[in-house]
Amino acid sequence: MSDVVLTREQVRRLDGLAIEELGIPGVVLMENAGRGAAEQVRGLLGDGRRVRIVCGGGNNGGDGFVIARHLHNAGVEVACWLLGSADDLGGDAATNHAICRAMGLTVERYDPSRQAALLAALKGCDVVVDAILGTGFRGEVRSPADRAIAAINASGRPVLAVDVPSGLDCDTGRPAEPCVQATVTVTFAAAKVGLLAAAARESVGRLVVASIGTPPELAERVATTKGTNEGK
Repeated sequence: MSDVVLTREQVRRLDGLAIEELGIPGVVLMENAGRGAAEQVRGLLGDGRRVRIVCGGGNNGGDGFVIARHLHNAGVEVACWLLGSADDLGGDAATNHAICRAMGLTVERYDPSRQAALLAALKGCDVVVDAILGTGFRGEVRSPADRAIAAINASGRPVLAVDVPSGLDCDTGRPAEPCVQATVTVTFAAAKVGLLAAAARESVGRLVVASIGTPPELAERVATTKGTNEGK
């Protein structure tokens, strides 16, 4: 992988160019991201067999559903917990949720009234995957994500964060309260500025950059081209 480091807006631009200029559908980018992250989960599992994935309602959660599919196909016992209603999912996340359900994979609905059940499920597995909040997060963590993050941190299990630990600002590296404390963070296409900040070190854990199928020269172009939203 290249040494390119991107901001939040540059990541959005990279995805947009991959879709619009190269013709790579967004669902393919999500598939590639989830498959790469699933490989890292398997490495973290060792001799373990049980993975629980906590999914938000956006594309980060969609990545989680892709991870679930690939882990299931590899013989791993996997189940997802979805924050909120499946009816609120859209786009590629909804597509991958529907595939998971068609495959017969377990997708539990989470809300704060089920905190004890979520915590018990996480404590009873071998690896937890954080797929709640992605690069778009900034500011304060709202309910129910705050409670779900608290359960992840209280699980005592190794945690793999998808793209960015939930609750971490990918531009500044500042962790909100709460913020996932990951064992491994698998970020996509390029490192994000905030993931390399000193303030983020305890939240990020070991950082892995996984390909989503975009050419390195596209990321390099984005990194050296100032966008209209940059610096605002």
